[in-house]
Amino acid sequence: MTAVQPQAPADSDLKSIPKNPRNGIAEILRMRRDPFGFSAARREEYGNVSSMDAFGINIVTCSGPDAAEQILMNKDKAFANGPAWSYFIGPFFNRGVMLLDFDEHRHHRHILQQAFTPKILKGYFGEMQPVIADRVAQFPTGKVKLFSEFKELTLDIALEVFLGVELPKDEADKLNKAFIETVRAGVAFVRKPIPPGRWWKGVRSRKVLEEFFYANIDAKRAKETPDLFSVLCHAESDEGHTFTDEDVVNHMIFVLMAAHDTSTITMSQMSYHLAKNIGWQDQARAQSMELPAILDYDDLGKFDILDRVMKESLRLCPPVPAQPRMAVKDTQVGGYFIPEGTLVSVPQLTNHRDAQYFTNPTVFDPGRFDADRAEDKGHRFAWMPFGGGVHKCIGLYFGQMEIKTIMHNLLRDYEWTVPSDYVVPMDYSALPVPKDKLPVNLQRLT
Repeated sequence: MTAVQPQAPADSDLKSIPKNPRNGIAEILRMRRDPFGFSAARREEYGNVSSMDAFGINIVTCSGPDAAEQILMNKDKAFANGPAWSYFIGPFFNRGVMLLDFDEHRHHRHILQQAFTPKILKGYFGEMQPVIADRVAQFPTGKVKLFSEFKELTLDIALEVFLGVELPKDEADKLNKAFIETVRAGVAFVRKPIPPGRWWKGVRSRKVLEEFFYANIDAKRAKETPDLFSVLCHAESDEGHTFTDEDVVNHMIFVLMAAHDTSTITMSQMSYHLAKNIGWQDQARAQSMELPAILDYDDLGKFDILDRVMKESLRLCPPVPAQPRMAVKDTQVGGYFIPEGTLVSVPQLTNHRDAQYFTNPTVFDPGRFDADRAEDKGHRFAWMPFGGGVHKCIGLYFGQMEIKTIMHNLLRDYEWTVPSDYVVPMDYSALPVPKDKLPVNLQRLT
């Protein structure tokens, strides 16, 4: 991929994209330190559409929900996922469903959807509940790094519900390390497999994951079991199409990464805000106490308080902070000329704090999702933590099911606090995670 400097044709009514002339690496570091301040300053200086050099290419940021709707709904098929995401994570999540486009994407997603039907989700729910109850009950007390606990728990759930295997701790730790390294590799400055860099670690870890799945695929094809791995091995489209072994491995690696990383980040944010806002923690706990310890699938719709807390946490910190796309033909966004080959980015991390749609946008306020306020409905793309269009997150219902069940158990068993002056330090270098793993004072309820 080569850098593209967008210039509008002289005979068009379109504008050329303003470019940030500052040093690319310095700007990336500035953006990672304070993405919200960086975005605000950039929009003040250049407007909603501007470009900068980053990671060896020119990236055009298209801010605001109007641009998000145009790019993600992609009605004229001017943008593609594959070439954009592949630049960042292609070597590590090759041919995952998010990296496919148009007819091929539709074909794969149609088969993959068989793994997320209501009937199949209920099966996953039955499998995950005892794992969650057992693991949450064993959480340590005192000063606890909740991010680390959630990370281990979501991996346990993934191994049980997605893989249907029990692994010794050293094997599970090896897989977890491999997922972490593959995710972080995509935003490496040095984008070649040179040890001991992030890119090199990502390539190495992709091989670890492939070896694991290929070693287990014959057993999964031989017998149908309730886990995702088996479901994908046996899933068929209406026309009788199935996945090859390579397809299954590619999709398993991608879905497993997406499932346990995004849920961990979301629960960490929810727990942080509930620790800082004890009134909301008390309300959420009271509702959980009214529901049974072991939930029915239909109980998931009764968590209206926890649901608002989750939505507000996803607004303040969506686990996937931006959506890149590649222009596959000349087009325009917001009156700016976007030539073929341009990489554009939809920044939902900062879009979610748009004061035009959200009152006091930096403040944690789950009440903004009440029916009488419904601030997320001011624009269909004002709140979009799961993306949009044909590539909207296929596992969003699974993720919400997992998150609500874990938080339900946590609320029933524990209460937790942080010092009044504590502000979680965030690492925005890849997916947004707490630098300190979110230390809380976790105490068991008597």
